[in-house]
Amino acid sequence: MKKFLLTIAIVGSLISCKNTSENKNDTDESTTEGNTVEQVETNYVSIDSDEALIAASLMAAPAESRDGCKVIGYNMAGDFVTLREGDNEFIVLADNPKQSGFNAACYHKSLEPFMARGRELRAEGKTGPEIFDIREEEAKSGKLDMGKSGATLHIYYGENDMYDPETNEVEGAHYRYVVYLPFATAESTGLPEKPLGSNHPWIMNPGTHRAHIMISPLHDN
Repeated sequence: MKKFLLTIAIVGSLISCKNTSENKNDTDESTTEGNTVEQVETNYVSIDSDEALIAASLMAAPAESRDGCKVIGYNMAGDFVTLREGDNEFIVLADNPKQSGFNAACYHKSLEPFMARGRELRAEGKTGPEIFDIREEEAKSGKLDMGKSGATLHIYYGENDMYDPETNEVEGAHYRYVVYLPFATAESTGLPEKPLGSNHPWIMNPGTHRAHIMISPLHDN
């Protein structure tokens, strides 16, 4: 009887050791798998050359059109120049490297007279309200070409001026879209004069030369 009980005790002990060993092996495999997961970190760097400035600013344009966009704006030396010639319907206004954050725009080339006039008036020292009033008068008189009705402006903006040289994306940047409809109103478009939600379209500056539809997509993060 003692031998029988001793045999049972030995067998039980062996089974217990085997289960403990198997459980330990399971834990080790799980830990090993967890440790081998690689975290991909984006390598953001400063925009410190005209080439980087052009590449990042082109993100404002539709992806399928970036190769043919003309790019204008301030270069790294602080001069307003044509950074790159183009042959399609878009003009990209590069981010100003002398200003904090990032703000690049892409607009239909028919809007260039309107945009260029604004840059000219700012260079003369005119304030925002003064520029608005001057262009309003010139647009109403026909002196200022406001471009094609429905022409768009794409804005790529963010608080940082760091970009990923592999994707050209700017850290934390977002998009906003503007559709110009000179002298349009809430009544003529059916759009509200204030957004009903953070990403709802609405009409800004209704009834003026600068009437436009504002569209702000929801942020991905």
